[in-house]
Amino acid sequence: MNPGIVYATLAYLTWGMFPLYFKQVAHVSSLEVVMHRTVWSLLFVLLVLLVRRQWAWLGQVVRQPKVMGAFALSALLLSSNWLLYVWAVQNQHVQDASLGYFILPLVNVALAYAFLGERPRSGQWMAVGVAGLGVLWLTWHSGHLPWIALLLALTFGFYGLMRKVAVLGPLEGLTLETLMLAPIALVYMLHGLWQGQSVLLQGDGSTIAWLLVAGPLTAIPLLLFAAGARRIPMTTLGILQYASPSLVFVLSIVVFHEPLQVPRLIGFMLIWGALVVYTLEGLLHSRRVRLVGAPQTV
Repeated sequence: MNPGIVYATLAYLTWGMFPLYFKQVAHVSSLEVVMHRTVWSLLFVLLVLLVRRQWAWLGQVVRQPKVMGAFALSALLLSSNWLLYVWAVQNQHVQDASLGYFILPLVNVALAYAFLGERPRSGQWMAVGVAGLGVLWLTWHSGHLPWIALLLALTFGFYGLMRKVAVLGPLEGLTLETLMLAPIALVYMLHGLWQGQSVLLQGDGSTIAWLLVAGPLTAIPLLLFAAGARRIPMTTLGILQYASPSLVFVLSIVVFHEPLQVPRLIGFMLIWGALVVYTLEGLLHSRRVRLVGAPQTV
């Protein structure tokens, strides 16, 4: 098996299991979880950089205001996505979280069209349209937009867009983003310690251990994803990415016992139908490209 498939699959399966992790720290506020995730992620990636002796990029980047500004914005998007995801899991909105990441590939198509000048093919537009019908159905059924799912898709979609055009790789980019977020996180954590309200003072050993694990749990799947993306075609990567929200959806029913009403299931089925159209179109397009590029035989 192509090792890239193994790396990418492990990354997506890890992301899909995140609700189980956040369930372990459900008694800690979502904001405090994100602050700990930021600090311990930074320490982990700094350790990786120390082992690899990979520091030259940092001195170059801090002298480029445009790059620093772009990563400040991507750090804001990333932390907003983290906060909303943790809050959704802690407040029994796991299905909404899975819906957000089912919608994400189609949001990426729209963002690429709007900001990168990419021209989606007719099949891709059809998939976006069917997904739009799903969102409209869910809005009509519930009386409001599925804002949790949409915000998760939009924050991570814009984050991915910024990282696509960024000058730094995944490890360096995550390091810079957490470096920018760390002062805020540290002030928050120190204030909690000063007030005697920090989980580091009030929590038991198990809770503190789970929070410390946030560092490697954040960085390792990102590095696995980067390693996989370099080794397999984008079409294969696009198919594998559905493993994560699919697993989250299953967990929402099996572990978190969230009810799945028929009208809501119809909305999900429309989204899933859009993803089937999107995936099949991508596979057919890749096959046509290979056939056109293949040498002709007599």
